[in-house]
Amino acid sequence: MGACQSFREMCDREKNTNVRLSLPAICVVWQTAMIILFGVFIRYDHESDAHWVEHRKHLNLTDIENDFYFRYPSFQDVHVMIFVGFGFLMTFLKRYSFGGVGFNFLIAAFGLQWALLMQGWFHSLDYTDGKIKIGIENLINADFCVAGCLIAYGALLGKVSPVQLMVLTLFGITLFAVEEFIILSVIHARDAGGSMVIHTFGAYYGLSISWMLYRPNLHQSSRLQGSVYHSDVFAMIGTLFLWMFWPSFNSAICDHGDGQHRAAINTYLCLASTVLTAVAISSLFQKHGKLDMVHIQNSTLAGGVAAGTAAEFMLMPYGSLIVGFCCGVISTLGYIFLTPFMEKHLKIQDTCGIHNLHAMPGVIGGIVGAVTAASASVEVYGHEGLVNTFDFEGKFKDMVPTTQGGHQAAGLCVALCFGIGGGIIVGAILRLPIWGDPADDNCFDDETYWEVPEEEEEGIPTVLQYNNHMRNKDIAESNFTMESESRARS
Repeated sequence: MGACQSFREMCDREKNTNVRLSLPAICVVWQTAMIILFGVFIRYDHESDAHWVEHRKHLNLTDIENDFYFRYPSFQDVHVMIFVGFGFLMTFLKRYSFGGVGFNFLIAAFGLQWALLMQGWFHSLDYTDGKIKIGIENLINADFCVAGCLIAYGALLGKVSPVQLMVLTLFGITLFAVEEFIILSVIHARDAGGSMVIHTFGAYYGLSISWMLYRPNLHQSSRLQGSVYHSDVFAMIGTLFLWMFWPSFNSAICDHGDGQHRAAINTYLCLASTVLTAVAISSLFQKHGKLDMVHIQNSTLAGGVAAGTAAEFMLMPYGSLIVGFCCGVISTLGYIFLTPFMEKHLKIQDTCGIHNLHAMPGVIGGIVGAVTAASASVEVYGHEGLVNTFDFEGKFKDMVPTTQGGHQAAGLCVALCFGIGGGIIVGAILRLPIWGDPADDNCFDDETYWEVPEEEEEGIPTVLQYNNHMRNKDIAESNFTMESESRARS
């Protein structure tokens, strides 16, 4: 028994050494490669280049017509969602807050650079000079691309090393760029808010990797696989940022004007409906009618996921409320029943419950998008509105709404295939014993990869020696009592 313990400690030390040696090398090599590739391929587009002044005068435009002024507010909101919303949503574990928000920061900054290149080669390549021209919309799309990998991270939270996360992100963004190109450009599906392209793909990508990396002895870390009061409050900060900015997320790359306007309204209503339903179901299925903070942190966001594909369609306000209602029910019940079932019977350990927040609502969003597209009509949209909303132009000018609905369904199938198939392949790569992943009894613990400050001893609160009003108050009251007693005796 002692020999086995010593061997395990030796393996853990070797894993930590692998991380210590490989993480700095990977970061430096990767950033060097990005500098070279950006130098070769990336250039400003015509709206961010210094020649914009000449271009503006030639076409008789004004600066306010630069896309920056239309897109940058949405970009700010999406950026906050990626770094603050997703980051703090993952701080609910009692001993893994550094890893939750810190590794989220790492893989987002790592991934957005690769995303600009991958998406640029598919969508923004100027064939006249072989350069990728980027502007504000490219930055938004890079954040969208990174979001898929952050969703996948949610299933693996606390169980993988930072090196594994970087490998996951590298392959995830590559797969994302390919499936996005197939769904949006080849199949010609519409998915402004990414229910299919981002959420369905990212969730099933992460769940498939989690299945491949199944840990039968994860119960050895069960003492840390939970929250404390303050960690749940921090996670709720992430929830609120995501909830508030989700209308911007779904409308960020919609057509200017009615498309963006409609997407924001649909998402807004869908989210509001989801909150009430999630609260109702959580209270109904908990003892004594109390609420479970896990449901409030996660299921309240499911409506934003489901509204993504049909966000710019004529979903109608009451339709948005119906979608939000259904997602609140399905997502909350998923946390109560499906997550334990998946871990016990399907061998999928889903730390953040991304199956309930992203996977199922993403599929619902894809289905809603297909049905809404197939039922579109000239009476509801108008001829020009129909062409503009579904891009019935060029080689797709003869497409009709019923056919578009079939294309939407095909897009959902592609997202599922790339997510599950890609996750299995990448999971097989991540199973190799070279990535410095934590031991079964050392998961969900920041001390494996972070310098963690020593905790104060319980029961001995820190007392400031200056401006301590409560202490001064106690002393003053004590002095007053002593003076009163002295006067009474005299």
